[in-house]
Amino acid sequence: MAQQFDSLSTRLTAFIRNQKIFFVGTAPADGRVNLSPKGMDSLRVLDESRVAWLNVTGSGNETAAHVQENGRMTLMFCAFEGNPLILRLYGTAQVHHRHDPEWAAWYAHFEPIPGARQVFVLDIDRVQTSCGMAVPFFSYQDEREQLREWAIRKGEDGIRSYWEEKNRFTIDGKPTGVLGKP
Repeated sequence: MAQQFDSLSTRLTAFIRNQKIFFVGTAPADGRVNLSPKGMDSLRVLDESRVAWLNVTGSGNETAAHVQENGRMTLMFCAFEGNPLILRLYGTAQVHHRHDPEWAAWYAHFEPIPGARQVFVLDIDRVQTSCGMAVPFFSYQDEREQLREWAIRKGEDGIRSYWEEKNRFTIDGKPTGVLGKP
């Protein structure tokens, strides 16, 4: 059933590149655990022990605060078609905000997405696979365009105002750093 590895194999890297959705889990030392689905071609495998994902503006910003506090992150991928498989990447992440000097270098790994907010880089220390035989089959239809269209309509100033109102602090009141130091 479950197997553990220190890094990604070629087979697991190919599996990741074929996924349309993945899930990000983080938690502060105290407070609520956060689990978020991600899509939009926002993940890159950099090498066998490092991945990066581009985070776009959303209703909250829990992941940024949690990573700044303790760095712990888990990414999970599930096979919704083909052979069953669940893949988890455990490790320590860093968050790179748009105002950080290294932003441009990390953002260059991705196609530009309106509303891009942060790039997270996960240094993997454990890879785990499990059977996934209870995960149902789902068929991919297409990407949703609503978030992209919303960000275009808002424009840079509107997005910054949204960050000010909705993304500066977590639901537990922890600072996210999206606009710099609070």
